[in-house]
Amino acid sequence: MSLRFTLAAALLAGSSLVAQANTFRWANDGDTNSMDPYTRQETFLLSFNANIYEPLVRRDAQMRVEPALAERWEVVSPTVWRFHLRRNVRFSDGTPFTADDVLFSAERARGPGSNIQGVLASVKEIRRVDDHTVDFETTVPNPILLQEITNWGMMSRAWSTQHNAERPSDLTARGENFATRNAMGTGPFLLSSREPDRRTVLVPNPTWWDTPRHNITRAEFNVISNDATRVAALLSNEMDFVYTVPPQDVERIRRSPGVSILQGPELRTIYLGMDQMRPQLLKSDVQGKNPFQDVRVRRAMLLAIDVNAIQRTVMRGQSRPSNLLYGPGVNGFLEADDVRPAVNIEEGRRLLREAGYPNGFGVTLDCPNDRYVNDEAICTAITAMMARVGIRVTLNAQTRARYFAEINGPRYNTSFYLLGWTPSTSDAHNAFYNLAATRGDARGVFNSAGYSNPRFDTLVDRIAVETDAAQRQRLISEASQVLRDDVAFIPLHQQQIVWAVRQGWTVVQTADNYFQLRHVRHGQ
Repeated sequence: MSLRFTLAAALLAGSSLVAQANTFRWANDGDTNSMDPYTRQETFLLSFNANIYEPLVRRDAQMRVEPALAERWEVVSPTVWRFHLRRNVRFSDGTPFTADDVLFSAERARGPGSNIQGVLASVKEIRRVDDHTVDFETTVPNPILLQEITNWGMMSRAWSTQHNAERPSDLTARGENFATRNAMGTGPFLLSSREPDRRTVLVPNPTWWDTPRHNITRAEFNVISNDATRVAALLSNEMDFVYTVPPQDVERIRRSPGVSILQGPELRTIYLGMDQMRPQLLKSDVQGKNPFQDVRVRRAMLLAIDVNAIQRTVMRGQSRPSNLLYGPGVNGFLEADDVRPAVNIEEGRRLLREAGYPNGFGVTLDCPNDRYVNDEAICTAITAMMARVGIRVTLNAQTRARYFAEINGPRYNTSFYLLGWTPSTSDAHNAFYNLAATRGDARGVFNSAGYSNPRFDTLVDRIAVETDAAQRQRLISEASQVLRDDVAFIPLHQQQIVWAVRQGWTVVQTADNYFQLRHVRHGQ
């Protein structure tokens, strides 16, 4: 009797401890690929690593800019911003965070292997004033500097030097260094274990400078690439949260007890790009010339694509068809600018004949299969639509790690590709500068198409410094018109953010699709 009572008491005590230990189990269809926050300008990688690495300024739950490692700032002159760093902040290994770490992080972000050079594109120099003060001098007045640096996490000079990780490892060459599988920042969580493409575990940082609003004791991130398996794991209580919910399963999850769907518009635009730089395409049966350099070919492709059909059948209504590289919620968006011609197969065929391709031509479409909502299915639909005007498309769908290594710089090993982009500044200039401006230094890094138009570049430069809101809007609209006239890219849609969460957990969904563990709570 006594032994049974003791065992029962022990079991009750154990169950109480389990109840108090808030382990948060969540899943996505793809991995974060690297623990180094400078290796890829990708929403999921940046948002995951933001649990460990923090910026000078961050966005709150309403996406407003607020202090983070910089407790305050002021504009000293039209081109100089002064940031006052938060005192008594330490990296999780105990070393203090100082101005030297900001300068090091800037050098590293701009250096070889980095994929985030654009965040400091307007910054001419960063100067140390003292241990807790830094000045950012921009080349020209920059009204959106704060928005540009919200995703730039600070790294420790001492830790990076100690582990020979002073430079990011180039993911496009599939390289690695210590920072690829290890992490050490100032943020709310610490990296506990890392199993690439399988599971990554984070635990709370006991020395975090901020007051935790979350009550997680352990966060287990699981990679479950198969849609059906991922949804089944949620419904069987193996997972508490699913970051990417396939459109075809939304209603089933919505009707299931104990789980909820969180759904809202995303700032990301999904679009197609075509190599317009090379004299001959890398992946085509056309020899001696590049069909994508002819605007008639690009326009024929635009006229062949039925974005409404993609919205209806592939996205199950969870997208907003578009003809812009940015959508609602992004500063500079006007409904009047988002004009798309109707599908016209006969006109598309006529344009191809006129361009010298009466029998069409063949080309490979590079596409991820684990990055965007129904990405491979979208590309499959595009393949069929292109065939209607005579363009024979071979689909090359790959995991995100292989895909981005191919299509991004410096390789740009693609002729025709699908990509998605969320303007991190919530401003149209970010999409223009990164995706469509002529490649050079930090600009046009993600312009895998090699598109170049001097008039467009001039407009982008003017937008960057224009402080009059009405004039800036006119410049944005004019730049968008240039892209539409050139059919520089073929926008498809802004996708919806769809998450699923078990009852008892509260998460915060924002339009940039950044999932932050610091906002997650269990219970009331």
